[in-house]
Amino acid sequence: MASRPETVVIADYDYGDVDIERAIIEQAGFELVAAQCKTEDEVIEVAHEAVAVVAQYATISARVIGELPHCRVIARYGTGVDIVDVEAATQHGILVTNVPNDWCEDEVADHAMALLLTVARSINVYDRATRSGTWQWQSGAPIHRMRGNVLGLLSFGAIARAIAARATGFGMHIVAHDPFVPADEIASAGARPVSFDELVTGSDYLVIQAPLTPQTHHLFNEAQLRRMKPTAILVNTARGPIVDDRALHRALTEGWIAGAGLDDIEEEPAKVSDWRPDNPLLGLDNVVITPHAAYYSEESIGTVRRFAAEEVVRVLTGQAPLSPVNADELARARQSRSS
Repeated sequence: MASRPETVVIADYDYGDVDIERAIIEQAGFELVAAQCKTEDEVIEVAHEAVAVVAQYATISARVIGELPHCRVIARYGTGVDIVDVEAATQHGILVTNVPNDWCEDEVADHAMALLLTVARSINVYDRATRSGTWQWQSGAPIHRMRGNVLGLLSFGAIARAIAARATGFGMHIVAHDPFVPADEIASAGARPVSFDELVTGSDYLVIQAPLTPQTHHLFNEAQLRRMKPTAILVNTARGPIVDDRALHRALTEGWIAGAGLDDIEEEPAKVSDWRPDNPLLGLDNVVITPHAAYYSEESIGTVRRFAAEEVVRVLTGQAPLSPVNADELARARQSRSS
């Protein structure tokens, strides 16, 4: 009697179907199960016997990982791995993979500039006023010339550099803070390296493109927002929880800063099963909010789905993954156990 094929579980997805993933994974001889998990218990229930888990928003915590005795790989749809407890995965001998950020580099850079331009030029305000019958250039005032202003970047990875290239075309001066990138590398890429303090106090437009870590969670809190220019615009095309939403609401209503463009909000609605649009930021005219859509194009979605599925197959068939997150840590852990 033939044995049942090993199971790969997609813990959650919002692509409408899993046809791309199914074709790749089942052609390699594995069974695919697709779910829509919103809680850790749901992930554990559906993936307990799985040899691989693919996740978009679902939290793969240490508790979840401890209940996946057969799992050999956790693949993330996307670049950030804040939903996965990578340390716990390493301790359990599970490889974690992601998708290199060039899969959506152009999309996120374009989106960041779109948010900035929309807020800086009051496009959303003009649109609402015009639709309500007000045809006056004054309805969007005050608007200031963008050329010559300072655009600050928090982090200076590939996406941030793509944003810098676009902003340079608008005549902006680019500064960047990234403690993990040497100052000479930032300078050679056309930006002026600055301290975090100078980034916060000196930027006319500040774009957050940093990963969500314990160090960056609520990095932009009341203290930092109060230090920004009152004419400044904050753009977040990274993770929502980097910004303290309550502090940002005060900043926008009390005039600490002029406006904001956000591709996510702190509660990250896609991770919440019963989300309601009651965040007070949604009621402000000087903020534009998109539903964590900066990465989206038809082309980028196809790329990320194929890559994540192919990483699973590579690992399960004994090949080296192209984008491992914890391969070095796993190798050290195995060497330590064998010594």
